[in-house]
Amino acid sequence: MSDASTTPDTSNVRQFVVGYDDDGIRLDRWFKRHLPETSFTTVAKWARTGQLRVDGSRATPGDRLQAGQQLRVPPEEAPRPAAPLTAAGPVPGAPKAAKPRPVLSDDQIAFARELVIHQDAQALVINKPPGLATQGGTKTHEHVDGLLDALQFDADSRPRLVHRLDKDTSGALLLARTARAAASFAKSFSSRTARKTYWALVVGVPSITDGMIELPIGKQPGTGGEKMHVDEAEGSPARTRYRVIERAGNRACFVELTPFTGRTHQLRVHLNAIGHPIVGDGKYGGPAAFLSGNISRKMHLHARRIRVDHPDGGRIDVTADLPKHIADSLASLGFDPAAGDALPQDEDRGPPPREVVKARAKAHAKTVRRARKGERRGRGSE
Repeated sequence: MSDASTTPDTSNVRQFVVGYDDDGIRLDRWFKRHLPETSFTTVAKWARTGQLRVDGSRATPGDRLQAGQQLRVPPEEAPRPAAPLTAAGPVPGAPKAAKPRPVLSDDQIAFARELVIHQDAQALVINKPPGLATQGGTKTHEHVDGLLDALQFDADSRPRLVHRLDKDTSGALLLARTARAAASFAKSFSSRTARKTYWALVVGVPSITDGMIELPIGKQPGTGGEKMHVDEAEGSPARTRYRVIERAGNRACFVELTPFTGRTHQLRVHLNAIGHPIVGDGKYGGPAAFLSGNISRKMHLHARRIRVDHPDGGRIDVTADLPKHIADSLASLGFDPAAGDALPQDEDRGPPPREVVKARAKAHAKTVRRARKGERRGRGSE
């Protein structure tokens, strides 16, 4: 019987809401990211037979997704039998057995539940520790996505990720407990009404203490998409507001960061572009991103607070405690976290002089990049 004449099973159809961090991604890439056990052949078959739909319309593997869209996915296919063995091993060309989701240990369940700092019928917020990835990938086997079964509690299904944090970035991570909540949160992120506030320790002190960085970001060629850079020709628009909370002479400063766009590695790229890399961010700042003395070499970037409209009305407003290495570094430099919490929030203060700040930030970033190019040329001529 051909695929086209197969009667699809609709009893266990799965529904997903496209998250903020998946805005613009191809449908086949979405499957690799969220349902890696589903092969491209299966995705293509579902598309060909009309079983794969986005907002009710038939979809193809190459379609681009938008945050907030509803994705209809057929039920999981029954696990294939293991490949028959011969004396020489599995029979060539035989289907491989599908990998079931690992069962969590008691320790893993306890660990996941200890991360929860907010819980209601629609949402969870966890305080993600540094070093724990949000989702799996090549050689990444421990991640938040793999712990979500432990966070189902009394809900009908496991919670859904609606945004991400870098592996080495700690702090508040929002999870949706229902499809309605996932759609609501995705809309808040895509419309920029959700607010995330980060704290960071950075090298040096910006000459502008309250400013907006507006520098486009794109994938850095030759890195396989693993690294981003400022790309004024083809990059996507990116905006970050920063405020210096306290400073330790000219050595380092404690800053508050508010991203108004959600580009990959945005805060790290922007701070490095203006010559003040985040402490511990060797990927972008190189050796200059590390401070001497007893300052940890780990990343000093923390998602301190998240504010987003609640699907049932009102607002979710959650603050995440600092991890030990950042708290210790701030104390070592004489910084007080209470000074960051005491700053007036967006609704209580006016915007910085946008045109002036933008021009000065771009000029400063160009100067830094020019100096670095000169250093590289100098090293090459030695």
